[in-house]
Amino acid sequence: MLYSTLKNDLIKAVGKVVLGKEEVTELILVSMLCKGHVLLEDVPGTGKTMLAKTISKLVGGQFKRLQFTPDVLPSDVTGVEFFNPKERQFEVRLGPVMTNVLLVDEINRATPRTQSSLLEVMEERQVTIGNETIKLPVPFFVLATQNPLESQGTFPLPDAQLDRFFMSINMGYPSFIEEQQMMRIYRETEPMAELDSYFQSIEAFVDLQEKVKTVQMTEDIERYLLTIIHRTRDHEFVSAGVSPRGTLAFMKAVQAKAMLENRQYVTPDDVKYIAPFVLSHRIQLTMEGSMRSTKRDIIEEIIQATEAPVERGV
Repeated sequence: MLYSTLKNDLIKAVGKVVLGKEEVTELILVSMLCKGHVLLEDVPGTGKTMLAKTISKLVGGQFKRLQFTPDVLPSDVTGVEFFNPKERQFEVRLGPVMTNVLLVDEINRATPRTQSSLLEVMEERQVTIGNETIKLPVPFFVLATQNPLESQGTFPLPDAQLDRFFMSINMGYPSFIEEQQMMRIYRETEPMAELDSYFQSIEAFVDLQEKVKTVQMTEDIERYLLTIIHRTRDHEFVSAGVSPRGTLAFMKAVQAKAMLENRQYVTPDDVKYIAPFVLSHRIQLTMEGSMRSTKRDIIEEIIQATEAPVERGV
């Protein structure tokens, strides 16, 4: 199978619904191939929810949407144990997390208690209700959206919880031409209704996830990747660098990126490209650092200052 064809086909399909998001689509595909969850951040109306729904439909499997508000309870997410008077026994009613793709709209509008119930599910891929522990379907992804502008009525995710997301991606505005095309398309059609699943079954996507593990990394690439990680921990403007969880996420992401380029080996360019999206949300800045720079700029600075190994295949 030509994985670049897979990437191009999905980007083209998404482009019929959400224009100008080729890079974002590829990054979400990389995350899903690595069994990772994605946080989409940007101002309202930039297509975060539409993009998540589109990609979910293309991947196939079960899809559910959960709108977070301050009154949403943990049991609304994971499920609840209740007494059935007719049967005279306790029963479990499972929540919307029992799905393949869960779209969580405005994750920062729920209380920390509700947020933590979702983040536990993301990490453990199981729910515990009463005395019963239930595994989630395979695969399981969370695509969460967050509006960074509003502070009233929101509960920002702590840095430690942001680390549970494989990638954090900013959407950005479309260009003038892209927005003009969008106006013309939506005047006459409803592109989402015309989409079908790209994969024959959800199991076909699971097989792709396993193939990511076969992509090779040389020792030079390992050292290059780890040097970037360790420099986040030693940077003068960083109070907490990338965790070991982030190291493993970084490794898997560059493997998936290489596979989508039809390579069985990782190159330094794969590492440079992926680093800002996997690492930026995993560092905490000092007070001086937050005044002088941004997380993304610091990661870019570290990449520029780290010598890349000579590219060669495996």
